[in-house]
Amino acid sequence: MTNHPKIVVIGGGTGNFTLLKGIKKFTPNITALVSMADDGGSTGVLRDELGVLPPGDVRQCLVALSEAPEELRELFNFRFDKGTLQGHSFGNIFLSAVEKMSGDFSQAIKVAGEILRVTGRVLPVSLQDYRLVMEYDGQRTVGEYAVSKVRLDIGADAEKPSMWLTPKAEINSEARMAILQADLVVIAPGNLYASTVPALLVDGLAEALQQTAAEVAYVCNLVNHSHQTPNFSVADYVREVERFVGTGIIDYVLYNTDTPDNDILRRYSVEGEYPVRIDQAALAELDVAPVPGSFLSRAEHNRNSNDTRIRRSLIRHDSDKVAKTLIELLT
Repeated sequence: MTNHPKIVVIGGGTGNFTLLKGIKKFTPNITALVSMADDGGSTGVLRDELGVLPPGDVRQCLVALSEAPEELRELFNFRFDKGTLQGHSFGNIFLSAVEKMSGDFSQAIKVAGEILRVTGRVLPVSLQDYRLVMEYDGQRTVGEYAVSKVRLDIGADAEKPSMWLTPKAEINSEARMAILQADLVVIAPGNLYASTVPALLVDGLAEALQQTAAEVAYVCNLVNHSHQTPNFSVADYVREVERFVGTGIIDYVLYNTDTPDNDILRRYSVEGEYPVRIDQAALAELDVAPVPGSFLSRAEHNRNSNDTRIRRSLIRHDSDKVAKTLIELLT
């Protein structure tokens, strides 16, 4: 391995954004592989009305990897607060406009990346238009946003949801090559069934993870989802991720041992959300190396008042601490 390892981060949403901000401080050889299943918020509206691929998670990754002046990064994240564009971010509209003009979403990412002076690359995990499907308890739900609202009664021996993409989507060839050439592949945290798993369902991605010589690390969530992963332990998350990519794929799992402030915990408890459990006995049963750490961010995360289309989290990972720990796995 060189002093600038090749790192691939797979996921969607805030989890990707947080990790990328930290990792870019250690290496310029970063590839962010972004799920194309998102259909919520501003992204969902643009996708439905314009027939474009989902820009939101791509925009977040581009901004995270940007070396452009702060004003330009803020411009891409700027959200309109009124009128027809209320809730939309400028960056989402920009990416969609270039895609419509060029007929190529990859070209839109390239243009935005040049403007934002991006370190590394942002690649769609697939360039096809598809939707996430979940089947649970005899009911079928289509669309990532709708899936995120499904209530699951998942216990130790309970039925697990079946999930797939429709239509089937093939892995982007550049994304596959990035995985095969990587020194480290990181599966980012996020809503398990409506963010993390959708990025892993593209045909060819699991095979690439099985074939790569890279170490594979999973950064576990900080908080459980109240109606989909209540009472989940770190080991439960690992088992579910490996259910979709194959047992034995994950080499390391990073999980937080710090405790959020009481006032934030109370705000989350109102929604029935609590920190992910740490079950050492269950972890010991896995063929995965546990990497505990104080990974909780103490920085304030103010919600954009114009972001009316989607809810944002308050409890987040410390990007620098997680990135430093990931790099240490390679030394």
